[in-house]
Amino acid sequence: MPIKKDRVRERGFTLLEVLIAISIFSIGVLAVAAMQGTATRGNRLGNELTRATVLAQQQIEVLKSADTSHPATLATGLPTGNYNDPNNPIDETGQNGGIFTRSWVVAVNTTFSRLVTVTVSWTIGTKTYNVVLSTVTRGGGS
Repeated sequence: MPIKKDRVRERGFTLLEVLIAISIFSIGVLAVAAMQGTATRGNRLGNELTRATVLAQQQIEVLKSADTSHPATLATGLPTGNYNDPNNPIDETGQNGGIFTRSWVVAVNTTFSRLVTVTVSWTIGTKTYNVVLSTVTRGGGS
């Protein structure tokens, strides 16, 4: 009967290999969890930025379609000045009670046109965000 000098190598993982594998897996899971939080915050900010842009664009369209026939407002139908939305703070539909604040400035551009700048602001935590849109208009939809 032959005597085996070397034992047959056993197959399987050592405890050290298992601990290393669990550590690497844990680091990966933690990275994915941190990335998920960042993605959620980014999506929320993107959503609010879109809503603010729509609010600013809606107000620009209202101002561009102002009545041009009123003699007190020259040929543009847009009296110059600084204005705040009477519903401030507003929600994404322009109704009272949201997180957005909308204001606009109408300034003389030429005798027959106005420069309209609409600003929509909101705050998340301690940081304030703004969307500013500008256009030149003669009123009456143009």
